[in-house]
Amino acid sequence: MFPVWAQEVNEPPCEAGCSAQSAEPDKTSIERSYLMSSWDLDGLDDQIDGDDLSPLRPHRASYLIVRKTSRTNLTPHSPAPGHTLVTPFDHDATELKFQFSQKAKILRSRNIHFLAFRSFRLWGAYTQQSGWQAFNSRNSSPFRETNYEPELIATLGTGKRHGLKLVNLGWVHQSNGKDFAASRSWNRVYLQGGWESGAWSALARGWWRISEDPLHDDNPDILDYVGRAEIALRWAPARGNEVVDLVLRNNLRKNPNRGFIQIDWGTPVPLSKSTRLHVQLTSGYGESLIDYNHRQTTFGFGFSFRDW
Repeated sequence: MFPVWAQEVNEPPCEAGCSAQSAEPDKTSIERSYLMSSWDLDGLDDQIDGDDLSPLRPHRASYLIVRKTSRTNLTPHSPAPGHTLVTPFDHDATELKFQFSQKAKILRSRNIHFLAFRSFRLWGAYTQQSGWQAFNSRNSSPFRETNYEPELIATLGTGKRHGLKLVNLGWVHQSNGKDFAASRSWNRVYLQGGWESGAWSALARGWWRISEDPLHDDNPDILDYVGRAEIALRWAPARGNEVVDLVLRNNLRKNPNRGFIQIDWGTPVPLSKSTRLHVQLTSGYGESLIDYNHRQTTFGFGFSFRDW
């Protein structure tokens, strides 16, 4: 059974003469925290959707920005045999970067009583990020790279109002679909915790790479650059207002220590309720798969869509 505080989001029973539609919970009128809404920790979405298929919901930010790098990677390389480009790319420092990220519930919420956990859910997620050389007309404006990232995520909810709210167990594949020399891919399993207090939330995870045959490993040293752990901090003072998102990754090694930082800021604009002006700053290794061992600083601005 869901905790008492989660049950209290339901509206009072419908009195005689009211319609069935008015008796349904209005999820837009209920104040739900970011983690509660994003991972349906209170089970409200299940109550509203009933037996219908789970709708798509935001997973990570979806955005379209104009992005410029401080250091263009014209000759991507990897220690894997045959994975260094001989002919340099003719790429511009400025391009369009866009990301689409959604998830849906595969298995509806299940009440459990296991250790400190009270609920279980299974999600399928998909994130696609592309770098489009839209202003590189001399080369017919090619796509520099697209990263494909499907995930399976098992969510264990604690039923708590504050502190540790969830633990995610995930499997994730990431690849860029490139030909042999520029091909990059890997598979991971991860453990992630989610904490929340007031306007702040944090998702921290560590991962283990699933080993591959050395003859087919596109990027054997990716952990030393992209890292082994990540923390995502989010500050959202009010629903529908501005949002600041900070992502930190690190390889957890003293020498050499490598990492990555990404800061996203979104603020409402009068275009629509689901659109924000979006500013992004990144620095370090792994801004995309082809750049996993390439250090750079990027700045971009544009629009993000739907709530984070």
